[in-house]
Amino acid sequence: MQNERRIAQRFLEDKQLPYSSNELITMALTHPSYAQEKNTVANNQRLEFLGDAVLNLVVAEYLYNHYGRKAEGELTKIRAKVVCEDALAIFARNINLGQYLLLGRGEEMSGGRKRKSILADAVEAVIGAIYLDQGLETVQRFIITQLEELIIETASGDYYDYKSKLQELVQARDKENVSYAIIEESGPAHAKVFVAGVYYREQLLATGEGKSKKEAEQKAAQKVLQDNLVPG
Repeated sequence: MQNERRIAQRFLEDKQLPYSSNELITMALTHPSYAQEKNTVANNQRLEFLGDAVLNLVVAEYLYNHYGRKAEGELTKIRAKVVCEDALAIFARNINLGQYLLLGRGEEMSGGRKRKSILADAVEAVIGAIYLDQGLETVQRFIITQLEELIIETASGDYYDYKSKLQELVQARDKENVSYAIIEESGPAHAKVFVAGVYYREQLLATGEGKSKKEAEQKAAQKVLQDNLVPG
């Protein structure tokens, strides 16, 4: 356990984060694969759950305070883009979080330190740990320092989600709309992976993978848009 705590200590010192104890950060950096391999129950999933809620609160409060003229629906779309997996993976890379993660051998060998889902989950876990150890004010600074530029950029630009964009394009050309279906589901109950298909007139246009059904649908719509597969 001493080695794990040394890694957590180095992370805290490198990022100049205040702390009372490095125990929570140690847990935040511990991927379930590592905990299973070392036969310990201390992994980052519970902190990830808490961090997700804290992250959404902090971003929502920032948007509420800085964008008084935007309606609730607009604020929701901005927040969704700012706290999505892709954005959080960039957050993780910006603070070099991958190099501090405690991973099992399998995850290490398969490139887990660079995997978006692992990085995004770890960011949320770190946020949860900072919140518990130092409180809301400190974790607000940590989050906003990393995400403020993205928030401003998103709020001033095109922040419609991919499904909305695709629907608008299709309905502008045709009265019919695309539909979605989950075509594959795998993984244990605590770490499900979904594959969604987006269809037009019963023809599969693209698929997308995500940790939730909604995320998988968004990825499928994104694929259609990026690969110029919009029907009509």
